[in-house]
Amino acid sequence: MAAARRRVVLKVSGEALSGDGGAPISREAAGLLAGEIKAAADTGTEIGVVIGGGNILRGVTVARGGSERLTADFMGMLATVLNGLALRSALSEAGQDAVVMSAMPTGRAAELYDHEQADRHLAAGKVVIFTAGTGNPFFSTDTAAALRAAELGADALLKATKVDGVYDADPLEHPEAKRYDELTYLEAIEKRLGVMDLTAISLAREQGLPIVVFALTGTGNIARAARGESIGTCVKGG
Repeated sequence: MAAARRRVVLKVSGEALSGDGGAPISREAAGLLAGEIKAAADTGTEIGVVIGGGNILRGVTVARGGSERLTADFMGMLATVLNGLALRSALSEAGQDAVVMSAMPTGRAAELYDHEQADRHLAAGKVVIFTAGTGNPFFSTDTAAALRAAELGADALLKATKVDGVYDADPLEHPEAKRYDELTYLEAIEKRLGVMDLTAISLAREQGLPIVVFALTGTGNIARAARGESIGTCVKGG
C-alpha cells in the first residue's frame, strides 16, 4: 500500500508577484514564484497556495481611508482572486497543472471553494490556489491559510516572508535581533512576534498544525519547507 503523500498549504504575500518596475503584477516575478512552487510539487508534495492581495489593494488600508469596512474587505478579497489568476497562468507556463478556487462566487474566473473538490485536486497532483480569503470580512489571508490547511488535513502551514524566520525584533531595523529556530504557539502569541495574526495561530494551535516561517527568496526554499526539512522557524507545541 502506497504511503500517503505529504500535503502543505503555502501562504505568500501579494507582493511576491510585484516586480522592480512598480507594477502590481510582474510576469517575471510571477514566473519565478511559479518555478519555485513547481519545484516543490515535483518532490511529490501536494501543495495548496493562499496568496494575499496587498500588491493591489489591502482592505484594512482602504477602510482606514474612510471606506466602509465590509466593502473594503470585499475589495481586498477580489484582489486576491486577481493574483490567483496571475499565479495560475504562470504555473501553467511553467508546466504545472493548477486550479484557482475562490471563497466567493466569481463565475467562470475560478471554481467556488469546496473542500472535497479541493482534496481531489490536490490528490491528483494539481496545485490549488485558494483566493478570496475565507469569504468573510474581518478575517485575514493568514487566517484563510490556517483554515484551508485545517480543513484539508495539511501536514504543515508554510509562510514565506521577506526574512528567514521569526526574530525577537525586526532584523531589518535591529541587526542584533535573535532568530528563533523553534517557538511554541503560546510563545508566538504572548510575545506578539508577528508570525501570523492571532486568529491564525490560535487555529493552528487547536489543530496541532505546525507553522513554518522562512524566506521566500532563495532557490529551493519552498521545496525544502514542503519536504519538511529544517528551515526558518517552526512554531508548534504548547
